[in-house]
Amino acid sequence: MANVLVIGAGTMGSVHSEAYAKMPEVNLVGVVDVDLEKANNLAERLNTKAFESYEAAVKENIDVVSVCLPTPLHKQFVLKVASDGRHVVCEKPLARNLSDAKEMIAFCKDKGVKLFVGHVVRFFPEYVRVKELLASNKIGTPAVARTMRGGAFPSASNDWYSDFDSSGGLILDMIIHDFDYLRWCFGEVERVYAKSSKGRVYSKLEYALVTLRFKSGVIAHVEGTWAHQNFSTKLEIAGKNGVIEFDSASISPVIVSKKLNNQAEGVAVPESPMKENPYYLELKHFIKCIQINENPTVTAEDAYKAMEISLAALKSIETGKPVILNDSKDKEHSCNKEI
Repeated sequence: MANVLVIGAGTMGSVHSEAYAKMPEVNLVGVVDVDLEKANNLAERLNTKAFESYEAAVKENIDVVSVCLPTPLHKQFVLKVASDGRHVVCEKPLARNLSDAKEMIAFCKDKGVKLFVGHVVRFFPEYVRVKELLASNKIGTPAVARTMRGGAFPSASNDWYSDFDSSGGLILDMIIHDFDYLRWCFGEVERVYAKSSKGRVYSKLEYALVTLRFKSGVIAHVEGTWAHQNFSTKLEIAGKNGVIEFDSASISPVIVSKKLNNQAEGVAVPESPMKENPYYLELKHFIKCIQINENPTVTAEDAYKAMEISLAALKSIETGKPVILNDSKDKEHSCNKEI
């Protein structure tokens, strides 16, 4: 039995808490939030305790702590929890800059605790199915990918998403999910080019388009928006022999179109992915990794790489030029600089 504490009673804290409360192998020790009323409301619903601070909860028997706080607070609490010898689940992005992320990863290793980062898209059944289709060569060698993720501008305590220096905007906070997923599918990224609406329109309407070139040769176009109402995601991957398409708004979300006789026309083959809560699957996976001492599907290093791509996109928007990743020859526009 794993004793788990959740820090943060907002949207993601509620999601984590609800998932843990359903797991037979987990004891949800409590929920922490500076807004004690909010913590109490969530704790009462899940039959657990509420605490106003992490320090007030440390007397409890705790094995794992989920950090579900605004990005600027991640480092502070990850280091604090790791110092106490407890395993950490941290929501993405791991940090606001690469140096903090690197310090957090190294600190957890030094303390001998596991650090998990919530890149939940790898646990969505539809995205898992697409990865399986790619691995089984259903469309041949992939060449081009296109993703879209978006909805309304998020609301949160102190409106912290509006503070770009804190949140990194939709690139670091939202479409980092697609960067992680695409890297999982296609390997390392070598070049990033991006444009966004930042500074051009109302601050709570944000749009970005990022082009990634992978070392494998795949080109991906990643679109993100905080300018719509209903949240949705789309994914399209074209290969030598066909196309895989996913649309969260579709009744049959995953479709494989195979080329016939080398012609453009194709026949649609619907896929029916399972409908399970991806956050539950993700957190259950993390708990299992602790129990059997196994590496997770998404590592802290993977989370760092996703941040690296996101920050390269922000650098590209700032400079108006492509950013080359891990290339010492291009020091001026490489992602070695913080943003």
